Amino acid sequence: MEALSAGQFSLVYNAFSFGIATFAAATLFFWFGRSQVSHHYKTALTVTGLVTFIALYHYWRIFASWGEAYEVANGVVVTTGVEFNRAYRYVDWLLTVPLLLIELILVMRLAQSETVSKSLKLGGAAALMILLGYPGEVSAGIDSTRMIFGVLSMLPFLYIVYSLYSSLGEAIDRQPEGVRGLIRLARNLVVVSWFFYPIVYFAPFVVSMSGGTSIAVIEVGYTIADITAKAVFGLVIYAIAVRKSEIDAAKA
Repeated sequence: MEALSAGQFSLVYNAFSFGIATFAAATLFFWFGRSQVSHHYKTALTVTGLVTFIALYHYWRIFASWGEAYEVANGVVVTTGVEFNRAYRYVDWLLTVPLLLIELILVMRLAQSETVSKSLKLGGAAALMILLGYPGEVSAGIDSTRMIFGVLSMLPFLYIVYSLYSSLGEAIDRQPEGVRGLIRLARNLVVVSWFFYPIVYFAPFVVSMSGGTSIAVIEVGYTIADITAKAVFGLVIYAIAVRKSEIDAAKA
Protein backbone atom coordinates (compact mmCIF):
# COMPACT_ATOMS: atom_id res chain seq x y z
CA MET A 1 0.00 0.00 0.00
CA GLU A 2 1.33 3.43 -0.98
CA ALA A 3 1.76 6.17 1.62
CA LEU A 4 -0.76 9.01 1.72
CA SER A 5 -0.60 12.49 3.16
CA ALA A 6 -3.26 13.47 5.69
CA GLY A 7 -4.85 15.75 3.09
CA GLN A 8 -5.02 13.00 0.48
CA PHE A 9 -6.53 10.56 2.97
CA SER A 10 -9.19 13.07 4.03
CA LEU A 11 -10.03 14.02 0.45
CA VAL A 12 -10.75 10.41 -0.52
CA TYR A 13 -12.53 9.74 2.80
CA ASN A 14 -14.85 12.71 2.29
CA ALA A 15 -15.46 11.83 -1.38
CA PHE A 16 -16.61 8.34 -0.39
CA SER A 17 -18.84 9.80 2.34
CA PHE A 18 -20.39 12.23 -0.13
CA GLY A 19 -20.99 9.39 -2.56
CA ILE A 20 -22.85 7.38 0.09
CA ALA A 21 -25.11 10.33 0.95
CA THR A 22 -25.78 11.10 -2.72
CA PHE A 23 -26.70 7.54 -3.65
CA ALA A 24 -28.91 7.11 -0.58
CA ALA A 25 -30.87 10.27 -1.40
CA ALA A 26 -31.08 9.39 -5.09
CA THR A 27 -32.41 5.89 -4.40
CA LEU A 28 -35.24 7.21 -2.23
CA PHE A 29 -36.08 9.93 -4.76
CA PHE A 30 -36.26 7.57 -7.73
CA TRP A 31 -38.30 4.88 -5.99
CA PHE A 32 -40.76 7.35 -4.47
CA GLY A 33 -40.84 9.11 -7.84
CA ARG A 34 -42.44 6.04 -9.44
CA SER A 35 -45.80 7.41 -8.27
CA GLN A 36 -45.32 10.45 -10.54
CA VAL A 37 -45.15 8.51 -13.82
CA SER A 38 -47.49 6.22 -15.75
CA HIS A 39 -47.18 2.46 -15.46
CA HIS A 40 -45.27 2.30 -18.76
CA TYR A 41 -42.22 3.96 -17.14
CA LYS A 42 -42.29 2.59 -13.61
CA THR A 43 -39.88 -0.21 -14.50
CA ALA A 44 -37.36 2.31 -15.84
CA LEU A 45 -37.46 4.24 -12.55
CA THR A 46 -37.24 1.00 -10.56
CA VAL A 47 -34.04 0.14 -12.44
CA THR A 48 -32.76 3.70 -11.95
CA GLY A 49 -33.23 3.39 -8.20
CA LEU A 50 -31.68 -0.08 -8.24
CA VAL A 51 -28.55 1.34 -9.86
CA THR A 52 -28.08 3.94 -7.12
CA PHE A 53 -28.96 1.39 -4.40
CA ILE A 54 -26.27 -1.00 -5.65
CA ALA A 55 -23.84 1.92 -5.75
CA LEU A 56 -24.85 2.90 -2.21
CA TYR A 57 -24.09 -0.60 -0.90
CA HIS A 58 -20.73 -0.84 -2.61
CA TYR A 59 -19.67 2.67 -1.61
CA TRP A 60 -20.44 1.71 1.98
CA ARG A 61 -18.11 -1.28 1.58
CA ILE A 62 -15.45 0.85 -0.17
CA PHE A 63 -15.69 3.41 2.65
CA ALA A 64 -15.19 0.70 5.28
CA SER A 65 -12.28 -0.84 3.37
CA TRP A 66 -10.58 2.55 3.13
CA GLY A 67 -10.81 2.96 6.90
CA GLU A 68 -9.38 -0.52 7.44
CA ALA A 69 -6.42 0.06 5.11
CA TYR A 70 -5.17 3.29 6.71
CA GLU A 71 -4.91 4.83 10.17
CA VAL A 72 -4.25 8.43 11.14
CA ALA A 73 -1.98 8.90 14.14
CA ASN A 74 -0.85 12.38 15.21
CA GLY A 75 -1.65 13.77 11.79
CA VAL A 76 0.32 11.06 9.98
CA VAL A 77 -1.35 8.45 7.76
CA VAL A 78 0.04 4.95 8.15
CA THR A 79 -0.91 1.70 6.44
CA THR A 80 -2.41 -1.06 8.56
CA GLY A 81 -1.31 -3.93 6.37
CA VAL A 82 -4.90 -4.56 5.23
CA GLU A 83 -5.21 -4.14 1.47
CA PHE A 84 -7.71 -1.57 0.20
CA ASN A 85 -10.26 -3.61 -1.73
CA ARG A 86 -10.61 -2.14 -5.24
CA ALA A 87 -12.74 -5.10 -6.32
CA TYR A 88 -15.83 -3.53 -4.69
CA ARG A 89 -15.82 -0.79 -7.31
CA TYR A 90 -15.60 -3.21 -10.21
CA VAL A 91 -18.32 -5.47 -8.82
CA ASP A 92 -20.48 -2.35 -8.59
CA TRP A 93 -19.72 -1.40 -12.19
CA LEU A 94 -20.30 -4.93 -13.46
CA LEU A 95 -23.86 -4.70 -12.11
CA THR A 96 -24.70 -1.04 -12.63
CA VAL A 97 -23.06 -0.10 -15.94
CA PRO A 98 -25.21 -2.48 -18.06
CA LEU A 99 -28.29 -1.37 -16.07
CA LEU A 100 -27.58 2.28 -16.89
CA LEU A 101 -27.93 1.53 -20.59
CA ILE A 102 -30.98 -0.65 -19.99
CA GLU A 103 -32.80 2.09 -18.06
CA LEU A 104 -32.29 4.46 -21.01
CA ILE A 105 -33.72 1.85 -23.38
CA LEU A 106 -36.65 1.11 -21.07
CA VAL A 107 -37.68 4.74 -20.69
CA MET A 108 -37.81 5.06 -24.49
CA ARG A 109 -40.57 2.40 -24.55
CA LEU A 110 -39.48 0.70 -27.75
CA ALA A 111 -41.02 -2.46 -29.19
CA GLN A 112 -40.34 -5.50 -27.01
CA SER A 113 -38.08 -7.20 -29.55
CA GLU A 114 -36.05 -4.02 -30.03
CA THR A 115 -35.81 -3.46 -26.28
CA VAL A 116 -34.50 -6.99 -25.69
CA SER A 117 -32.06 -6.83 -28.62
CA LYS A 118 -30.55 -3.48 -27.69
CA SER A 119 -30.42 -4.36 -23.98
CA LEU A 120 -28.51 -7.58 -24.65
CA LYS A 121 -26.06 -6.01 -27.10
CA LEU A 122 -25.30 -2.84 -25.15
CA GLY A 123 -25.50 -4.48 -21.72
CA GLY A 124 -23.20 -7.29 -22.83
CA ALA A 125 -20.66 -4.84 -24.26
CA ALA A 126 -20.76 -2.84 -21.02
CA ALA A 127 -20.09 -5.96 -18.93
CA LEU A 128 -17.19 -6.94 -21.21
CA MET A 129 -15.73 -3.43 -20.86
CA ILE A 130 -15.68 -3.74 -17.06
CA LEU A 131 -14.23 -7.27 -17.07
CA LEU A 132 -11.39 -6.21 -19.36
CA GLY A 133 -10.53 -3.16 -17.25
CA TYR A 134 -10.33 -4.99 -13.92
CA PRO A 135 -6.96 -6.81 -14.34
CA GLY A 136 -5.26 -3.51 -15.13
CA GLU A 137 -6.88 -1.75 -12.17
CA VAL A 138 -5.61 -4.29 -9.63
CA SER A 139 -2.16 -4.73 -11.19
CA ALA A 140 0.84 -3.76 -9.09
CA GLY A 141 1.51 -0.07 -9.63
CA ILE A 142 1.22 1.91 -12.86
CA ASP A 143 2.62 -0.58 -15.39
CA SER A 144 2.15 -2.12 -18.82
CA THR A 145 -0.57 -4.45 -17.52
CA ARG A 146 -2.74 -1.46 -16.64
CA MET A 147 -2.10 0.05 -20.06
CA ILE A 148 -2.84 -3.13 -22.05
CA PHE A 149 -6.10 -3.98 -20.30
CA GLY A 150 -7.13 -0.34 -20.32
CA VAL A 151 -6.76 -0.24 -24.11
CA LEU A 152 -8.64 -3.54 -24.48
CA SER A 153 -11.54 -2.24 -22.37
CA MET A 154 -11.82 0.75 -24.68
CA LEU A 155 -12.88 -1.48 -27.60
CA PRO A 156 -16.35 -2.39 -26.24
CA PHE A 157 -16.63 1.17 -24.92
CA LEU A 158 -16.18 2.58 -28.43
CA TYR A 159 -18.75 0.08 -29.72
CA ILE A 160 -21.24 1.37 -27.13
CA VAL A 161 -20.59 4.98 -28.14
CA TYR A 162 -21.05 4.10 -31.81
CA SER A 163 -24.32 2.26 -31.06
CA LEU A 164 -25.70 5.13 -28.99
CA TYR A 165 -25.32 7.47 -31.96
CA SER A 166 -26.25 5.05 -34.75
CA SER A 167 -28.95 2.46 -34.04
CA LEU A 168 -30.16 4.09 -30.83
CA GLY A 169 -29.96 7.49 -32.49
CA GLU A 170 -32.43 6.27 -35.11
CA ALA A 171 -34.73 5.06 -32.33
CA ILE A 172 -34.54 8.47 -30.63
CA ASP A 173 -35.75 10.11 -33.86
CA ARG A 174 -38.93 8.01 -33.54
CA GLN A 175 -39.67 9.34 -30.04
CA PRO A 176 -42.29 12.07 -29.44
CA GLU A 177 -40.92 15.45 -30.45
CA GLY A 178 -41.44 16.93 -26.99
CA VAL A 179 -39.07 14.45 -25.37
CA ARG A 180 -36.35 13.92 -27.98
CA GLY A 181 -34.16 16.67 -26.54
CA LEU A 182 -34.18 15.09 -23.08
CA ILE A 183 -33.37 11.64 -24.47
CA ARG A 184 -30.50 13.06 -26.49
CA LEU A 185 -29.30 14.80 -23.32
CA ALA A 186 -29.38 11.46 -21.47
CA ARG A 187 -27.43 9.77 -24.26
CA ASN A 188 -24.84 12.56 -24.35
CA LEU A 189 -24.53 12.46 -20.57
CA VAL A 190 -23.75 8.73 -20.74
CA VAL A 191 -20.99 9.33 -23.27
CA VAL A 192 -19.46 12.37 -21.56
CA SER A 193 -19.53 10.87 -18.06
CA TRP A 194 -18.23 7.50 -19.27
CA PHE A 195 -15.32 9.16 -21.07
CA PHE A 196 -14.26 10.46 -17.66
CA TYR A 197 -13.50 6.90 -16.47
CA PRO A 198 -10.70 6.19 -18.99
CA ILE A 199 -9.35 9.69 -18.36
CA VAL A 200 -8.98 8.80 -14.68
CA TYR A 201 -7.75 5.29 -15.53
CA PHE A 202 -4.94 6.58 -17.77
CA ALA A 203 -4.22 9.82 -15.87
CA PRO A 204 -1.23 8.38 -13.93
CA PHE A 205 0.51 7.63 -17.25
CA VAL A 206 -0.14 11.05 -18.74
CA VAL A 207 1.08 13.19 -15.84
CA SER A 208 3.47 10.62 -14.29
CA MET A 209 1.66 10.43 -10.96
CA SER A 210 2.57 7.82 -8.39
CA GLY A 211 2.01 6.90 -4.76
CA GLY A 212 -0.58 8.77 -2.74
CA THR A 213 -1.27 11.33 -5.46
CA SER A 214 -2.20 8.60 -7.94
CA ILE A 215 -4.50 6.90 -5.42
CA ALA A 216 -6.28 10.15 -4.50
CA VAL A 217 -6.79 11.21 -8.13
CA ILE A 218 -8.11 7.78 -9.16
CA GLU A 219 -10.51 7.31 -6.23
CA VAL A 220 -11.89 10.86 -6.21
CA GLY A 221 -12.09 10.89 -10.00
CA TYR A 222 -14.04 7.64 -10.11
CA THR A 223 -16.39 8.91 -7.39
CA ILE A 224 -17.18 12.08 -9.34
CA ALA A 225 -17.77 10.01 -12.47
CA ASP A 226 -20.04 7.57 -10.58
CA ILE A 227 -22.20 10.35 -9.15
CA THR A 228 -22.58 11.93 -12.59
CA ALA A 229 -23.21 8.67 -14.46
CA LYS A 230 -25.70 7.27 -11.93
CA ALA A 231 -27.39 9.96 -9.83
CA VAL A 232 -27.33 12.87 -12.30
CA PHE A 233 -28.15 10.58 -15.23
CA GLY A 234 -30.99 9.14 -13.16
CA LEU A 235 -32.49 12.60 -12.75
CA VAL A 236 -32.61 12.96 -16.54
CA ILE A 237 -34.27 9.53 -16.84
CA TYR A 238 -36.83 10.66 -14.26
CA ALA A 239 -37.50 13.86 -16.25
CA ILE A 240 -37.98 11.80 -19.43
CA ALA A 241 -40.43 9.46 -17.68
CA VAL A 242 -42.46 12.40 -16.33
CA ARG A 243 -42.52 14.16 -19.71
CA LYS A 244 -43.53 11.03 -21.62
CA SER A 245 -46.26 10.32 -19.04
CA GLU A 246 -47.64 13.82 -19.65
CA ILE A 247 -47.52 13.33 -23.45
CA ASP A 248 -49.29 9.96 -23.18
CA ALA A 249 -51.98 11.45 -20.91
CA ALA A 250 -52.57 14.31 -23.36
CA LYS A 251 -53.12 11.82 -26.19
CA ALA A 252 -55.58 9.72 -24.19
